[in-house]
Amino acid sequence: MSIKAYRIKINGIVQGVGFRPHVYRLAMEFGLKGWVLNSPAGVSLEVEGEETPLGDFLDRLQKEPPPMALIRSYDIQEISPAGFRDFTIKPSDDAGEIKVMISPDIAVCGECRREVSDPKDRRFGYPFTNCTNCGPRFTIIKDLPYDRAMTAMASFSMCRECQAEFNDPSQRRFHAQPNACPVCGPHIRLVDGQGQVAREGACELLKAGKIIAVKGLGGFHLAVNALDAEAVRRLRRGKRRDAKPFAVMASDVDTARKYCFADAEEENLLKSPQAPIVVLERNDGPSLSMEAVHPGINTLGVMLPYTPLHYLLFDQELKMLVMTSANISDEPLIIDNDEAVKQLGEVADYFLLHDRDIYNPCDDSVLQLTKLKTVHFFRRARGFVPGSIRLGTEAEPVLALGGDMKNTFCITREGEAFLSQHWGDLNHYHNYVYFQQGIELFKKALKVEPQVLAHDLHPEYQASRWAKQQKDVKRIEIQHHHAHLAAVMAENQLQGQVLGLICDGSGWGSDGTLWGGEILRGDYRQFTRLGHLKNVPLPGGDISARRPYRMALVYLFSALGEAGLAWADQGLLHLSREEKELLVNKIGPHSKEPLTSSCGRLFDAVGAVLGICGVNNYEGQAAAELEAVADQNEKGSYGFQVYRDDHHLLMDVMPMWPELIADMGKDRSTASMAQKFHLTLVKMYTEALGRIREETGLNRVVLSGGVFHNQILLTNLIKGLTERDFLVYHHQKIPPGDGGISLGQAAIASEVVTKCV
Repeated sequence: MSIKAYRIKINGIVQGVGFRPHVYRLAMEFGLKGWVLNSPAGVSLEVEGEETPLGDFLDRLQKEPPPMALIRSYDIQEISPAGFRDFTIKPSDDAGEIKVMISPDIAVCGECRREVSDPKDRRFGYPFTNCTNCGPRFTIIKDLPYDRAMTAMASFSMCRECQAEFNDPSQRRFHAQPNACPVCGPHIRLVDGQGQVAREGACELLKAGKIIAVKGLGGFHLAVNALDAEAVRRLRRGKRRDAKPFAVMASDVDTARKYCFADAEEENLLKSPQAPIVVLERNDGPSLSMEAVHPGINTLGVMLPYTPLHYLLFDQELKMLVMTSANISDEPLIIDNDEAVKQLGEVADYFLLHDRDIYNPCDDSVLQLTKLKTVHFFRRARGFVPGSIRLGTEAEPVLALGGDMKNTFCITREGEAFLSQHWGDLNHYHNYVYFQQGIELFKKALKVEPQVLAHDLHPEYQASRWAKQQKDVKRIEIQHHHAHLAAVMAENQLQGQVLGLICDGSGWGSDGTLWGGEILRGDYRQFTRLGHLKNVPLPGGDISARRPYRMALVYLFSALGEAGLAWADQGLLHLSREEKELLVNKIGPHSKEPLTSSCGRLFDAVGAVLGICGVNNYEGQAAAELEAVADQNEKGSYGFQVYRDDHHLLMDVMPMWPELIADMGKDRSTASMAQKFHLTLVKMYTEALGRIREETGLNRVVLSGGVFHNQILLTNLIKGLTERDFLVYHHQKIPPGDGGISLGQAAIASEVVTKCV
């Protein structure tokens, strides 16, 4: 009998996902001896047995990990047999350098759902039911290794039955750290604003039109019956959210189908362990008010219940809830019971609280399946954070600070990039505080102390100011759109030079203007600006970003002169005579206003001229509503010019404006004109990139920037460029907007540091 033995070290997402019990059961199946434990490096084991079953064990271990595990590295070394008598799970080893990855939170699994729904089960109706295959991870963890003492469950001692499950390798709760039941685990309480226990259940209150603040997995939500339009309007008023669409939670996929179109791939995203909000095309289901829930757009963000607590909010009559983050305006997520009651008292009628702490606030992830069947992120958070993205370069640890809007930061460790959850606008003080706390939590969890800080070139960004206050660390300033370019390269594992088409609202350019419609040539180390949208004045800076009618006036005046001003008198309803006179003085021939090449501001201008949106009540509203109204059967486009000045290839949309105004005079439909504008950009960008390819010989194009949330532009541009034999790369793992630039900053800094060593 030939006995062999191996020592194996596995790194990746291998803690908190049932990896040790999985190894144990495999070892039992093949009659092997040895041990397995959690270590700072991941999972370590020694196993010995006869050669054939041992080989089968090793093969299965690599090819069939637990559903939520992600093996990054697998190191195997043959050793001398030790003569083990059995196979055991040893206590975690907390000595040594931490290299393990934290698991994201996982939606409740089918088996736990069945238990919660079974009146005969001891966990019937228990909102904190979980097992090794599901439940909280990232939001409750304080430190590694991932053991109960390091989580928000530390204060809840398991009862005899739960402890027996925890110790029994045949149970799916074997070493499930958040394991609990009604006897020993966290509990909920439903109270009114004065702290009095509610007489009715949450479901009955929701059916009565009440608004409930619900403490969820990564923060509080505000919940209301989505089919009660007046209750939704009351929520909108209380949250001071005049127009931004709400997400909804459907009780099941069948309910989602009643109000949205969803194909098999989209349904799989809804039902996935990450359970994101999936943006779906809305159908004509009349009982859900578009005006109340998602005004101005024809898509709806839908998610399914992802904790037992969420499932308990529904019954046979109540099937759809608005479920929106419980914050006012752009304030941060609320995670504390007392704070929720204090901050939301004027919005929520009741509060569904519980006594399990949230250590790491984490909003819902939002994504969409494109027509190309690729995943497109609007927000990468719960279910995905803190999962890593591999970089092509290993360097000393980098902390990349992202931008000020839609902020995420990124920390690198041994060739992997760990992006934080979405923090929002850092100009809001509490978001800024959470951002700093998040950095400390990530550093502690990853056991790294970054040696390099990467931040945006803009001197007034809060992240840039924070970076400049740090001592004894290298600091690298990175131009905003270069970071966008590098972010696409990093997630697609590209090396060498590429062309980048970067379209967004604005970023601080290296020439002092505000960029936003750029063609760059670059790699991780450097870039050159080869082309851009023709500059126009940006009067008042951010004020004009909030008021699209101002950008409409800028373009009308720039393209049509006095005739444009005359048209504005009748066509721009939000523009007063006084403001018009002020703006004309600011944008005249001797204007001292900042110049911008922003594609986002161009979308604003067109949206305002077409009467779709004159004032942005939320970021990108005009662009979103312009996309929503477009008739995608329209094949026409407007005029443009692509020509070279002394320095760059200019993309000039001024010829478009007289044609657009003429179309309006012919009573062409707004939908047709909106689509013609989209296709104008597609043709113009394709022509410009074709000319630059002839000059540079570069054939790879990366697309990034918040404007590429626009699916009409994204998909038609990819199609057009591919037909012209370009190799086109876009974002599929992170958002194209500022929520992804920290990855690009980290990739650039890692490359620069490596080359300088």
